[in-house]
Amino acid sequence: MNAYNEAIEYLYTRLPMFTRDGASAFKKDLDNTIKLCAALANPQQKFKTLHIAGTNGKGSTSHMLAAILAEAGYKTGLYTSPHLLDFRERIRVNGQLCDKEFVVDFVHAHRELIEQVTPSFFEITVAMAFDYFEKKKVDIAVIEVGLGGRLDSTNIIHPLLSVITNIGFDHMNLLGNTLAEIAGEKAGIIKRDTPVIISEYAEETAAVFLKKAALEEAPIQFASDTYRTKMLGVDQDYLTVQTTDSSGHSSSYQLDLKGSYQVKNLAGVLSAVDELRKQGFEISDHHVHEALKKVQTTTGIQGRWQQLSKEPFVICDTGHNEDGIHEVLKNLATTNYDQLHFVIGAMRDKDLTHMLPHLPKDAIYYFSAPDMPRALPASELRKEALGFGLKGLDFPSVAAAFDAAKNAYQQGNLIFVGGSNFVVAEVLAGLPTEQ
Repeated sequence: MNAYNEAIEYLYTRLPMFTRDGASAFKKDLDNTIKLCAALANPQQKFKTLHIAGTNGKGSTSHMLAAILAEAGYKTGLYTSPHLLDFRERIRVNGQLCDKEFVVDFVHAHRELIEQVTPSFFEITVAMAFDYFEKKKVDIAVIEVGLGGRLDSTNIIHPLLSVITNIGFDHMNLLGNTLAEIAGEKAGIIKRDTPVIISEYAEETAAVFLKKAALEEAPIQFASDTYRTKMLGVDQDYLTVQTTDSSGHSSSYQLDLKGSYQVKNLAGVLSAVDELRKQGFEISDHHVHEALKKVQTTTGIQGRWQQLSKEPFVICDTGHNEDGIHEVLKNLATTNYDQLHFVIGAMRDKDLTHMLPHLPKDAIYYFSAPDMPRALPASELRKEALGFGLKGLDFPSVAAAFDAAKNAYQQGNLIFVGGSNFVVAEVLAGLPTEQ
């Protein structure tokens, strides 16, 4: 245990980390990742991959596809970021966290390489994931882009298929100020002769993807043209979605990921499954239906419209940009409660004008700052929010804000935790272990 903690602490303190340091930790080229993987004998070339990018939905899409592939009997790697509670959430095989011993051995074996290349935290974790998947002899790995696409460290793979989910405003300081500019960065994962699926057709971005796909001679399809999706209902256990394909055939799916935004994501997931079948993967309809009912237990995904307790009624969601917040608001609109208590925090580099104006003015806000340098101080967030008519108190920590919301809670209320991955992470970390 001590050796593992020391290895993780070394990675956290030695390397630039985007979640802690912001844009200064983002390396605008692939050079370091190429050097690291070359030193590891290019493990990413020794297993099959899927590559998933997008502003919102890429995490859920990655986890759903990983669950389906595992259900179909394939040994499936899954690389995602950021983690919420445990570093090893980033690197899984068939839902199992990567071995602590592997992390320790990797850091010890490659410490000289790390200090020679001086990669970012993300760059070394990408190389570590590729090495782990190769050593575990996975059949396929689902690789989620960290930020953007074109210059993201994961973009050295040559996947069987690329998927690009929703495009929205986020990280504009790095990716561009228009949807077309942001889409151009995401389109950077489109590879020559490699099929690409765009989950959702949007007028502002479609031409960007079509142009890049034509340049790369990559077959392209918009999943929303192939599958029409409609939410039929949601209960304590499942979100039920009806799909109708281009031939008019309808099906219904039960998803344990219950956020309304999964309705959009499902079209991309089903289109990806269709493409994998064309490439020889044996995935039955039964595999898909069963996998989607247990994505959380199969993959360990957390923070996607996740109910933490029934009394007090607590829900968390990691949506933190304009489109993500709109989806949160859709879910809130279909949830029964008398009074909303909103525990919120944000990062300093977040453009709050894309989030705060959309939040409900009749909620009681509990402003907080996650325990990291990038966090916007709670008092500053409260001041910004007040300018948009959002009222509440600021607290010295996320835990203190959450405790205050629970103390104010009355039966019939709802406590919602969100605004940032890291607010959700700190609340999850504070839950009793039996939950």
